[in-house]
Amino acid sequence: MVRIVTDSTSDLTGEIARALSITVVPLYVNFGNESYQDNVDLTTDEFYRKLASSAILPTTSSPSPGSFADVYDRLVEETDEILTITISSKLSASYKTAVDGARLRKRKCRVEIIDSLSAIVGLGLIVISAAKAAQAGYSLDEVIRVTKSSMQRVEFRIAFDTLEYLRRGGRIGAAQAFLGSMLKVNPILTIKDGMTEGVARLRSRVRAMDYLYDFAKSFADIEEMAIEDADTPEDVENLVDRLSVRFPRERIYRMKVSPVIGTHVGPRVIGLGILPREQSALVNR
Repeated sequence: MVRIVTDSTSDLTGEIARALSITVVPLYVNFGNESYQDNVDLTTDEFYRKLASSAILPTTSSPSPGSFADVYDRLVEETDEILTITISSKLSASYKTAVDGARLRKRKCRVEIIDSLSAIVGLGLIVISAAKAAQAGYSLDEVIRVTKSSMQRVEFRIAFDTLEYLRRGGRIGAAQAFLGSMLKVNPILTIKDGMTEGVARLRSRVRAMDYLYDFAKSFADIEEMAIEDADTPEDVENLVDRLSVRFPRERIYRMKVSPVIGTHVGPRVIGLGILPREQSALVNR
């Protein structure tokens, strides 16, 4: 069976990763000289507590090529076909280190690496679709076609309380113009062509939640849906309650903003991802 590898910016929970046999390579969160593996040594809750008490602003770093090489060499025990799907190369060096790691591996197998041009809940849904194809017995070439189809179809929106964390981390991209307003707004962003992009500015948290609900309602036929939060699970639960009228709540993936992503987006962020159903078969088998 094809094995799927991704990095921790996909924000997949351990439960989702285990159920779909996805291997997650962690990035790093750094508080001064202290370095933590994303969602391994430091959970999201622990990260925000540390962020509130620390005088040092955290930074992030990508996995080393050796981390990916070790994963590839370990997975050779189970498969000879591996697909790695990473965060956008315009936002992180993870894609490059995954490629470099493939060159460093000691054991022979076929390894393909895809730059998702996405992140967080969008990347998570792309990886989930690939993992489901792998579990269905698709070949590596077929799983790659499924992945690229999902990359073209996936849509997601992220509701923020502030863009200050994105600005500090230099990841604000085309959403820079949203910083110009003196009004207290709740920005809605997405990622387009691998970079962050502003979509809307709402005057309140309530309107931002309504926007996410209306965004999901705009899709007539949904294959997959996922929602994630940083530290406001009650807001997500309310949104799930509203959306469950249109989409089975048991099929809505619940994700959690990882510490690495939290460094760049801050608290109270909520992401909603939709993978619309493809009208024709993804793979001719």
